[in-house]
Amino acid sequence: MKFSEYVYERPNIDEVSNEVIAIADEIAIAKSKDEAVALIQKAEKITNHFQTMSTICSIRNSINTEDEFYKKEQEFFDENTPTYQNAVTKYAASLVNSPLRKELEGVYGSQWFKILELNLKSFDEKITDELIAESKLVTEYSKLLASAKIEFDGKINNLSQMTVYTNSSDRNIRLEATKKIAEFMSSIETKLDDIYDKLVHVRDKMAKKMGYDNYIPFGYIRLGRSDYDASMVKNYRDQVYETIVPIAKSIIENQKKRIGISDFKSYDIPLFYNDGNPMPHKDKDTLVKKAYEMYSDISPETKEFFKFMMDNELMDLETKPNKQGGGYCTVIADYKAPFIFSNFNGTMGDVDVLTHEAGHAFECYTATKNLPISDLYWPTLEACEIHSMSMEFFAHPYMDKFFDDDAAKYRFKHLAEAITFIPYGVCVDDFQHYVYANPNVTPAQRKAYWHEIEAKYTPWKDFDGISYYERGNWWQRQSHIFGTAFYYIDYTLAQVCAFQFLLLNHNNHKEAWETYYNLCKMGGSKSFTGLLQAINFKNPFESGALKCIMPGVCDILKVLENEYANLKK
Repeated sequence: MKFSEYVYERPNIDEVSNEVIAIADEIAIAKSKDEAVALIQKAEKITNHFQTMSTICSIRNSINTEDEFYKKEQEFFDENTPTYQNAVTKYAASLVNSPLRKELEGVYGSQWFKILELNLKSFDEKITDELIAESKLVTEYSKLLASAKIEFDGKINNLSQMTVYTNSSDRNIRLEATKKIAEFMSSIETKLDDIYDKLVHVRDKMAKKMGYDNYIPFGYIRLGRSDYDASMVKNYRDQVYETIVPIAKSIIENQKKRIGISDFKSYDIPLFYNDGNPMPHKDKDTLVKKAYEMYSDISPETKEFFKFMMDNELMDLETKPNKQGGGYCTVIADYKAPFIFSNFNGTMGDVDVLTHEAGHAFECYTATKNLPISDLYWPTLEACEIHSMSMEFFAHPYMDKFFDDDAAKYRFKHLAEAITFIPYGVCVDDFQHYVYANPNVTPAQRKAYWHEIEAKYTPWKDFDGISYYERGNWWQRQSHIFGTAFYYIDYTLAQVCAFQFLLLNHNNHKEAWETYYNLCKMGGSKSFTGLLQAINFKNPFESGALKCIMPGVCDILKVLENEYANLKK
């Protein structure tokens, strides 16, 4: 069934909540494992259907943020989901506290119960008002960014559409496009400051209501982080500063020489080559066709998966007016169907979507076939990103399908930018730890701290007098900071794990793919570090891990650079 044929009907919150609570009461007095399993299956059907309606609404609202029907439906979920969450919390408590827990762990695994315990620690009826306020503020942020109507090149552009200009080989176009974006962001800067200030205080308030000194430990619990804490993350950030920042600096220095710009500015960063960045086929249908050819060759499993996505129209890829920015992958539970949302803009990023988001979707598609409950379809967020980022590297040999003669340019640029991204990612994380450890600082103080750590982790950035960025505002464009606090270091952790897949694939493709496929089949049945242990990968939190991994990655980068150089001869 095609996505357009999926029927949406607003759920009755009271009815659904009462049904879930009734099942929770029955589980509490269940006499046997079989009785409890039957009740869990019944609850799965109810909660999956609620989530299906919520997800269909969210997708359709993000495709057109001005659609009045789905705008109102999204407001309904923003306001009422916490009520439903109260019922789900009672259901989780009945499972965690069940006398049959050990037997049920034999059916579903212990990780699900650890997740449920964290969910219990992350929610209580007493923070319902804060959760409602948080949801509304995040929606307000998304709408503000989606409202961009930037006049450039004789057109009206949203933020995604401006990327083609910021990636232009013409330096003046890059500069003027960057100024235009900054001009728009400046026009909403005060509103964004206000939204974020309210979000910080709302989150701080909910954490304190739940008995925590600040939002940091509570934020970790909300993200399901059961096997590491803020001190381990700080140790990892320090490793990045010591090991990866110097590598990233050398990559940028080489880029300066390659493009021949001595007064290198921030708007020059997107130009990796002086003859222009690799450009894929422009047509969306051509890109999807090439992606199907690629996935058909990688494995029978990926071929089946991508055909399912195409046949059921489970991808909305092209940018259009009033469409929410960015990209994501989600799952529509009743149909066991992943959905990919993106904004193609004519750059190499379009190909990254067909590998990155498809990596998420493939993992979910695989997990739905191997795991008994939807809570286990995805692992925790940092582990989710391993699938997506690693798929980008598995796709490397197929880049000629998308870029023709520019394939070598793509591979070199892609790996170089994967490395230089990591310092930025830990900068975002450092910023958020400062913000939530100091919730009462002013917006100006937050910007000053961002400016300080931006210079520490990404010292190559020079904003050339563009006031909006020089005031320490770059983070306002990073939607994760608003939408899901502390969800960004995950990308860097996953990138380090994806580097390990890159290294393994370089030495033994068969072993690398089997390891990846097994990881996908495990879904969320283990924690982040548990998954790494299961596939015998290095844990990024361990001191010395980056010093062990990065030399091999740099060697491959040099090989890819030589491939590009040989192409130029």
